[in-house]
Amino acid sequence: MVLAQMDKITAVDKQQIKQASNAALASILNLTFLPGIAFIWLILAIKKMPPTSIGYYHVKLGIKLNLVAFVALAVVSALMIILGGWNSAWTWVYVITYFTFVHTTFIILAVWALTRAWSGLKLK
Repeated sequence: MVLAQMDKITAVDKQQIKQASNAALASILNLTFLPGIAFIWLILAIKKMPPTSIGYYHVKLGIKLNLVAFVALAVVSALMIILGGWNSAWTWVYVITYFTFVHTTFIILAVWALTRAWSGLKLK
């Protein structure tokens, strides 16, 4: 019976799910293959969507996620290098381990947001 309800999605709902999916995909692309370019797309896309739509929610989520990822990755890694010393081997062990773990965490969050967008839901 749940499948019968899913068949009743209107064209407007499908369009909103498509917009939400594109926003979540742009968030993933910004974290992986197209940093900067995908973020600019997110900034431009937020102006085109109504504030009450699921697409707007996922664009806003993508922008917030990527800004937090930038601070957590770039700023914290830079501070670790500055405080630990450029030539210290242990500094690089900490920076590479931290960067890999945190970057993976943000990618997993973005993939989770994408799966929620595919189903037309918000991230809980």
